[in-house]
Amino acid sequence: MHRKPHLPQKHCLCCGRLFAWRKKWAKVWDEVKFCSERCRRQRKAPHPPSGLQE
Repeated sequence: MHRKPHLPQKHCLCCGRLFAWRKKWAKVWDEVKFCSERCRRQRKAPHPPSGLQE
């Protein structure tokens, strides 16, 4: 029986969605940063702090 509610989760750095651990990421879970291939390709550049405007 699968226990999906108990899988580790992370927030995607691109879209901010919460995504769960997948078996194919078992060996590289610490390195996974994006929820999908689409988000990985569309990596957003970090935004500067809103208080600093030029």
